[in-house]
Amino acid sequence: MLLKKMTYLVLASAVAASAAMAEDAALPKPALNAALHDKLPDAIKTSGKMISVNNGSFPPYEIVTGTVMTGASADLTEALGAVLGVKIEHETVGGLPALLAGVNSGRYQFAFGPVGDYKDREASNDFVDWVQEFVVFATVKGNPKGITSLDTACGQRISVMAGGSAERVIKTQSDKCKADGKSGVEVQSYTDQPSSILAVRSKRADAFFSSQAPLTYFVSQANGQLELTGVGQKNGFEDIFQGAVVPKGSPLDPILIDAIKVLMADGSYAAIMKKWGLENNMIKEPGLNLGGQLPK
Repeated sequence: MLLKKMTYLVLASAVAASAAMAEDAALPKPALNAALHDKLPDAIKTSGKMISVNNGSFPPYEIVTGTVMTGASADLTEALGAVLGVKIEHETVGGLPALLAGVNSGRYQFAFGPVGDYKDREASNDFVDWVQEFVVFATVKGNPKGITSLDTACGQRISVMAGGSAERVIKTQSDKCKADGKSGVEVQSYTDQPSSILAVRSKRADAFFSSQAPLTYFVSQANGQLELTGVGQKNGFEDIFQGAVVPKGSPLDPILIDAIKVLMADGSYAAIMKKWGLENNMIKEPGLNLGGQLPK
């Protein structure tokens, strides 16, 4: 219970501080695209809404507090809804497996994400990719354990998101450490980002291994208590693309791609990404299933 309360406090602090990071600038107001609205499935046009599912806070894209979501993804889905002429609502589930199951069951129309796109995942889902990403470590200031790469993670306590690609990579690294006669990695898997970073701040974990965008956000909000390491390295990954998740072969595939292109063309995408400090994660145009192989 104490951990849960502390997690909420960390998240609340991040939400309160987000105004300092996200510029309070007027964003473009996208216009309705009637042609894209008309292409939506009849059920969506009748209800006038779409539900995007998330698996908890993934700052600065998704900052979830209670039933409210803010962040870059919230701003982008609001703009997306304006283009498509529907209201986009958000619901939260626990963990990536639950998110994917919810999308594939039809309970949710999509997950705007961004969620990591890999060929293994494309067997069951389509990904409309709209950002690129990198995977690094966050440690306490000064990096006392000297964690700068996968090889230096041997014998260390590393927190990760449960069910994510970083979890697979660090578990594979642990096996490699043991094969090389070193101590394995103590992998700590959490269902959300705040719990994962809290493990580092409370010194129960030596580093959090995750996407650079949310880790940069957490470091910026930590009052100098955290730092990034392993920046500029592959860290077990090929080029990483992330995006919205829909069922395989969904009629939403081309609609979402074209709607995001509209947001890129009218300046909404760039304005929102820059507002949240994500200019280095921008891509020139969205694409379908751009991901590489999931790390072994």
